[in-house]
Amino acid sequence: MLKVWGRKNSSNVKKVLWCLKVLNIPYERIDAGGPFGGLTDANYLAMNPNATIPTLQDNEFTLWESNTIIRYLCAKYKGEQFYPIDLEERASIEKWMDWSNGTLFSPIQQLMINVVRTPREKQDKNLVASLQEKLNKIMMIADNQLAKTPYFVGNKITLADIAIAPLIYPWLEACKERAPVPHIERWFAQLSEDAIFRDIVLLPIN
Repeated sequence: MLKVWGRKNSSNVKKVLWCLKVLNIPYERIDAGGPFGGLTDANYLAMNPNATIPTLQDNEFTLWESNTIIRYLCAKYKGEQFYPIDLEERASIEKWMDWSNGTLFSPIQQLMINVVRTPREKQDKNLVASLQEKLNKIMMIADNQLAKTPYFVGNKITLADIAIAPLIYPWLEACKERAPVPHIERWFAQLSEDAIFRDIVLLPIN
């Protein structure tokens, strides 16, 4: 059975668990990171020298980086519906996956630290305002794409959506005063109709 190290409310862990569930792959999840610690233990560092989550173990094979993990899972476990073999389709999906890591992840991480996990009375108002402004601009890129297609790449869920949705969720929850994003809201509501998505992604943010 596959093993996944990471706390279940981590956005990056959610990607992997969501992918495992939709591919119907049995797995065991082991708490790590956040209040559970363990990321600097020697045994964990031997698997993942970055001291980050998630980490996947598939028999003797160990892998880290959430987007790499979900690509691997689809390639190995017949997930072509989420990660097609066609090179142009695949590149279109990977473009958005890379965008999620390179553009979206860092400000979402800062949002969690400076807005969600910092009491309001201790927040740096200028920093929070700057962060929210930056995220508004980033989310307009996503909203504009979703104005063209039901999902990030075409008419069905792909790894692009699986990579992005767990990152957008904290923003939707924490930033109630935001620029209008009707297409993101429509897309997210559509995803939320699925029980797997609700069980894995829609956990309380903290």
